[in-house]
Amino acid sequence: MGSCFSVQLSFDNFIDRGWDSIVRHANYVCKLKQTLPTLSAALEELRVQKDDVQLEVDLAEQRQLKRLKRVQLWLSNAETMITDADNLIADGPREVNNLCLGGCASKTCLSSYKFGKKVAKMVQDIKDHMSKGVFEKVAESQPAAPVVVRPEEQPIALESMIDKVWSCIMDEDVAIIGIYGLGGVGKTTLLTQINNKFSTEPHGYIVIWALVSKDYNVRKIQDEIGGIIGFSNESWKKKRVDQKAADIRSVLYKRRFVLLLDDLWKRVDLIEVGVPKPSLDNESKLIFTTRSLEVCGEMEARKKIRVECLEPEKAWKLFQDKVGDEALNSHPDIPKLAKQVAEECGGLPLALITIGRAMACKTTPGEWRYAIEKLKRSALPKMEDEVFPLLKFSYDYLDPTMKCCLLYCCLYPEDYNISKRRLVEYWFCEGLLNEFDRISEAEMQGDHIINSLLRACLLERGEEECVKMHDVIRDMGLWIACELKAQGEKFFVKAGAQLVKVQGFKAWEGAKRTSLMKNQIEVLREPPVCPDLRTLFLSRNKLKVIGNDFFQFIPHLTVLDLSENIDLNALPEGISQLISLECLDLSGTGIIKLPLELKSLTKLKMLDLRNMINLIEIPQDLISSFSELQIFRIDGFLTGDYPEEDFPEEDNVLDGNDNEKLIEELKSLQHLNILRVPPIRSMSALQRFLSLHSFRRCTEALDLRAFRETKVFDVSWLENTERLKILFIQSCGELGDIRMGKELTYALRFQQLREVDIFDCNKLRDVTWLILAPNLSCLRLRWCGKMEQVFRKRKLVEVADVVGTPYPTPFSNLRYLFLRNLTELKSIYWDVLPFSCLKSITINNCPKLKKLPLNSESAKGNNITIEVEKDWWAQLEWENEATRHAFLPSFQDSKF
Repeated sequence: MGSCFSVQLSFDNFIDRGWDSIVRHANYVCKLKQTLPTLSAALEELRVQKDDVQLEVDLAEQRQLKRLKRVQLWLSNAETMITDADNLIADGPREVNNLCLGGCASKTCLSSYKFGKKVAKMVQDIKDHMSKGVFEKVAESQPAAPVVVRPEEQPIALESMIDKVWSCIMDEDVAIIGIYGLGGVGKTTLLTQINNKFSTEPHGYIVIWALVSKDYNVRKIQDEIGGIIGFSNESWKKKRVDQKAADIRSVLYKRRFVLLLDDLWKRVDLIEVGVPKPSLDNESKLIFTTRSLEVCGEMEARKKIRVECLEPEKAWKLFQDKVGDEALNSHPDIPKLAKQVAEECGGLPLALITIGRAMACKTTPGEWRYAIEKLKRSALPKMEDEVFPLLKFSYDYLDPTMKCCLLYCCLYPEDYNISKRRLVEYWFCEGLLNEFDRISEAEMQGDHIINSLLRACLLERGEEECVKMHDVIRDMGLWIACELKAQGEKFFVKAGAQLVKVQGFKAWEGAKRTSLMKNQIEVLREPPVCPDLRTLFLSRNKLKVIGNDFFQFIPHLTVLDLSENIDLNALPEGISQLISLECLDLSGTGIIKLPLELKSLTKLKMLDLRNMINLIEIPQDLISSFSELQIFRIDGFLTGDYPEEDFPEEDNVLDGNDNEKLIEELKSLQHLNILRVPPIRSMSALQRFLSLHSFRRCTEALDLRAFRETKVFDVSWLENTERLKILFIQSCGELGDIRMGKELTYALRFQQLREVDIFDCNKLRDVTWLILAPNLSCLRLRWCGKMEQVFRKRKLVEVADVVGTPYPTPFSNLRYLFLRNLTELKSIYWDVLPFSCLKSITINNCPKLKKLPLNSESAKGNNITIEVEKDWWAQLEWENEATRHAFLPSFQDSKF
């Protein structure tokens, strides 16, 4: 009975399940008209969701993020699903047409059943897929793109520079690095090697290279950056600058990047380009190259690294590599000649490479000698075709005044230390500094021009207050001047050419500026016919005679430099014909008497009579006749003008009466701006001299000698000597104290004072007053037998207590310290001094001086020399062993 019930129940269940299946299958057919619209609606929702996800992915990828694999799989499956659903919907009308009996049956029952089942399944699949398409994030950061390795030239001894730049890149505190230097010095090569170093070092940056060049173009830079970070299609390149900037910013904003910009000529506006400014916060870096230090400042570089020309050994190695062994070994004389050619390149890699390649096929000594001569004349084709045009870009970027001033420097010999002061004064007399009528103001413009040329790497810093011109830049300048001769700017330059005499003057014809300085010329007789000549440099020759008619046909001469011709004892009367002359430099000549004919030079603005040790007569009323005179210098034996051993008791630069007369004549000159006078020999004479405001304002040097009764000198007497640069005190035997005075405040400072020389003042005990000369560069103390301390602490403390201001640290700008025959000297300063500018210390016969104010940090990085007696050095006491070790390489045995 129970078995029958069980069988019956199972059968009933079977019937129920079968019926349900029949009903469900029938529904695939009967409800086809309803399920097809449902599918269309689900498909539309899937499309929208897919588009939303795709948009999120696209935006993320614009920020250089990488889409997640599960998101990519979902998008791929959605795309397949959409295609399949579209196909079902497309077949829908046909299947609906096959329905009959009010939609409850089909003419093709099996086909309709299968179709209906597919539609129902697709609806469910779409719903399931959409539920999986909700993502917290669609992309994530990806590893930095591989660095694009750039082709590079053979390394040119830049290893230390690479290490220096790389160290700055790794420094968290440095975000912007400027690499600057002369054109052709290897800046791009260095930047290329830095770029390629990123390909071998782990870093985590996006590394971007962009060439900027002279014609700065924002769109061009954006396209170069865009090509690296994923914006490379043509439609993007057609976007506006601001749109591109927004796209670039969206990618770089959250990424660490290194941007390498090559060849900047002016400031690049990173905001306009779309580059977030590198900073400590975003940990990104900007490294750029430029020819101008000024651009480094404009780009806010935290580190400014100058690429220098190669040292001789490295330059020679590079040159050898480019010439090759075949040419160098083709004749025994060639290696020596090749070294001369290499030297003419001045260590400039561009010149070494260019000329080296050009000489690779030259296998005879004659060809090499010819090349040397052509290089000396700046006329080697390879230089003119490949080197000078590249360097000329820097010249072209200058304004017209700076161009003229730069070319003016070509008048000086190769590797010559050009006095900045003298250069500016010549420019002023030539009319090149046309912003001002007074030299005191024009000096500001001149200094600005020099500093601009230094920052542009067209001039280099020389010794002390001098500049130098790189040989290749000088050659380029002469090449430019040659091209300008059609515009009346012809130069004739034979400076340092070892000329013994002038072989005719035809080559001078049409010249505006001529330089024959630093030769061996003794006689000038034949008059040059040069109506356009404005500048004539004849200094540092061996001139003995200048013919009376020599100046006859150069009526427009403006600057005449005859300096450093000690054998020249007289000027010709014919000098009176130089009625346009504004600058006459006779310093260092042997002239005994100035000719009265100089009175014709009524336009004279500058007259330099320094170091004329034979001069005994200046005609009365001659100096007062130069009504336009702004610069006048005459002196005795000032610092550096006489051997160190001794100074004479008397000098022969005019007698006392003549000095008084000269001073009276100088009083009448209304335009005087710069003045140097003969030694002043008494306190009363000094007070009379400084009582005249114009003298106090324009005096640049004072030579105080033999103040025989003066025991105390109060430096407040020198107050308002605005231009005072040099102070020399000699043979003041009673002088025991140079006083600041307790009433003196630090407001009285000798800001311009650069050089102090105190000699033979046997009662003087200290020079504490020098605390008032913060820019002192050179100090000489000699034969001061009672001097015990350079700075006396008690004096400084007393003054500081009175004025309520701490005394400053002295010698912050000192470069040279010379102490000799100071037999009682025990101390320079009681504490360690930084000596940040120091170059040399010379000490002789200072037996009681046992310690120098140095520690291991003093003068750090200055490579100073300490010239002292060997025995004294051996007994010297040091702050510690580290200090002794730091200065051990500085020792030089005294020459005295």
